[in-house]
Amino acid sequence: MLAARAILETALYVDDLEAAERFYRDVFGLEVITRVPGRHVFFRCGPQVLLIFIPEVTSQPGVAGSIPLHGAKGPGHICFRAQDGAEFDAWRAQIVAAGVTVEHDHVWPNGARSVYVRDPAGNSVEVAEAALWGLG
Repeated sequence: MLAARAILETALYVDDLEAAERFYRDVFGLEVITRVPGRHVFFRCGPQVLLIFIPEVTSQPGVAGSIPLHGAKGPGHICFRAQDGAEFDAWRAQIVAAGVTVEHDHVWPNGARSVYVRDPAGNSVEVAEAALWGLG
């Protein structure tokens, strides 16, 4: 049996692509790799890709050719990886310096830390130490 080795892409859904692009580019330093106004903006995130879509467009037949329809209602969630405590501290400081409100700081039972914020569409965005999942 094959076992998946990595996540290639993750999708979030927003109502304002320009606001989402500014947020993920300016707060998290992600590189835009493609955009289609009124439909999507895609970012490189290390060896993965973050896809940001307008769900009212991607859930309509015929808009994306043969690509299956997809979309979501309500806030989604993504977690960015901080390798260790020092990187986590740097991320938290960068988020605060960007004027983004921290919704919640959390220390998990294993001592790993997370910080939660909201993107302009209300998606939950977390930065967590890799130790949260026993990753080094």
